[in-house]
Amino acid sequence: AAGLALPVLILTGRDAWHQKVDGFAAGADDYLTKPFHPEELLARLSVLLRRARGLVPGALTVGMWELDEGRQMLLRHGKAQDEAKNEAKNEVIALTAMEFRLLRVLMLHAGQVLAKAWLEEHLYDEGHEHGSNVLEVYVNRLRAKLGREQIQTRRGQGYVFVPDMQA
Repeated sequence: AAGLALPVLILTGRDAWHQKVDGFAAGADDYLTKPFHPEELLARLSVLLRRARGLVPGALTVGMWELDEGRQMLLRHGKAQDEAKNEAKNEVIALTAMEFRLLRVLMLHAGQVLAKAWLEEHLYDEGHEHGSNVLEVYVNRLRAKLGREQIQTRRGQGYVFVPDMQA
């Protein structure tokens, strides 16, 4: 299971302490020795699966955009390039940490007007200088990477992420 975020339960008849330590050192998340009650096995599996659901952040998909939170990257799903093969061209777009955070908030609230003050509150630490143009700089950087139409300015209101427009 190398590279995969899957829980590993060792089920064995070997119950010496050093064998258990070896099992955990090999990457096991849990270790159950025989004999065991079936209810104990089910309880342990349930706990492992419940924990595993929270391990790998998923992808946030809005329109043609997919923000992969686990790998901190943005994918733009393209239209099929070859209709016979039904292949789509996907583009990977590199983002800085702040661009990623800003885009994540915009995508979570796609189609909604987000006020500049609200965005600053949710993106910056308390020491952030309010009234600066830092947010506008990051919005413009994202527009350059995604297309100007993707993030619209509503004068006097804030910004709106418009996911389904082609750049």
